[in-house]
Amino acid sequence: SMGPPPSRLPLLAALVAAALLAGAAAATEEAYVTLLYGDEFVLGVRVLGKSIRDTGTRRDMVVLVSDGVSEYSRQLLEADGWIVKRITLLANPNQVRPTRFWGVYTKLKIFNMTSYKKVVYLDADTVVVRSIEDVFKCGKFCGNLKHSERMNSGVMVVEPSETVFKDMISQVDRLPSYTGGDQGFLNSYYADFANSRVYEPDSPLTPEPETQRLSTLYNADVGLYMLANKWMVDEKELRVIHYTLGPLKPWDWWTAWLVKPVEIWQDVRQKLEESLPGTGGGRNPHDQLVVKFLFILPFCLLLFGYYQSCFQNKKDFPSVQSLCAFARRGRHKYKSEEALPSYLAVGVSSSTFSTSNQRISNGPHLKLPSYFGAIAVLICFMSAGVSLAFAFTIIPRQIMPWTGLLLMFEWTFVAFFLLFGSYLRFVYRWGSISATHVGYSNSDSSENHMGTGHQRNISDFDMEATFYWTGMAVIAVITVFSPTILGITALFTKLGLMVAGGVLLASFMTYASVHLAISAFHKGQKDRNGYSLFV
Repeated sequence: SMGPPPSRLPLLAALVAAALLAGAAAATEEAYVTLLYGDEFVLGVRVLGKSIRDTGTRRDMVVLVSDGVSEYSRQLLEADGWIVKRITLLANPNQVRPTRFWGVYTKLKIFNMTSYKKVVYLDADTVVVRSIEDVFKCGKFCGNLKHSERMNSGVMVVEPSETVFKDMISQVDRLPSYTGGDQGFLNSYYADFANSRVYEPDSPLTPEPETQRLSTLYNADVGLYMLANKWMVDEKELRVIHYTLGPLKPWDWWTAWLVKPVEIWQDVRQKLEESLPGTGGGRNPHDQLVVKFLFILPFCLLLFGYYQSCFQNKKDFPSVQSLCAFARRGRHKYKSEEALPSYLAVGVSSSTFSTSNQRISNGPHLKLPSYFGAIAVLICFMSAGVSLAFAFTIIPRQIMPWTGLLLMFEWTFVAFFLLFGSYLRFVYRWGSISATHVGYSNSDSSENHMGTGHQRNISDFDMEATFYWTGMAVIAVITVFSPTILGITALFTKLGLMVAGGVLLASFMTYASVHLAISAFHKGQKDRNGYSLFV
């Protein structure tokens, strides 16, 4: 077929150019908008921007930032493709409100972005999973109703108007807010919003209503997913996921181990470009330096403590031969059915403890107090609690989930080893001092003859200590990983399984703490030369 006559080519080119210019102009007249009050949410904004760009949009992406956002963060967001606009915060007039809602009324400023004909607002804890370009056709104000029959302000379509903004500001002090923040105010301002018709992109309403409701597809609530372990809508049609987890956010490394939809957010995060050096995959250069330090330091502490103990006690450093000998002794003891010492039952009642005490003390003058076992258990659990809290505090929140979990294990185990180990060293010295006061001698014990018998006693203690320390670590790891190993994704089933594992761990810790403490005291009595407790 013949093409268009040469005389028509300039006309067609002009029409195409006009269409392209019109599309570009329309795109710049509309924008995606989010808010940023501080650096804590920067990663959320980066992931949101990446998810929007991946839909192929040509519209502006604007982030309104307050003075609490650092210069580095502003440069990073600009490098990501955001238009960064600085704003001043609007004071929250509500005296009774959550602390984190101190500046949320600033969200009302999106109604005054009159340089755009329409804006789509998205909270920093949302992620776009499919194109939402069609919502720009929505009315003057569009939002989404939640299960509470109240409008959620995390995703909104707004036609900016200076008149509407001034009217809102004039009523800020008068209208109540059930949340103590912007969302409650907007529900009061748009009091009849619950009766609005649902927006249908393919069936526009004429005349255009003042308000319209967005379907759940545009604001899928992770909180609801957690209750049913599934989306309430067709997952293939989801447009926006909103991580409504209260103070827990998808960038906190531990949320990925609790809530399955966080995987979607993390997948987008890993695709983030290196807009500035060291920021690829959502990394933070400062956090990366801290992670390296936290990973190496525990090993250095353990090695320093071990070799210091070797020097103090004039011991040879471990060799392959000594490790093989240790393994052979453990195998022999296992075959002899003596791997589990029987000093004490799991319960620490006074009668049971008294019987066990007599069995290891070799004399009435060396009896342990009846409360000794209870104190050992108490200090063990206090050490575990402090170690867990300490590890949780020092690990950066926004690192990758696997990195966070591995560091959590590493620091919890090392801190617990050092804390409870310090108590066992104290008990060891106590046993040594008590033996000195009563004139205890190794030759008085039927278990320890000269030379070989004494070494066998030390080896037995080493194997018992190794068994208990390793047992506690293994049970703790299994407790955390059991839902993942079994493929369980439901939050409450996960928590139930972990609680069951926690009960098993607590039982083993009770048993182990008493046995380790008694063994340490007993060893101190029979070995007054300061032999290291952990070697």
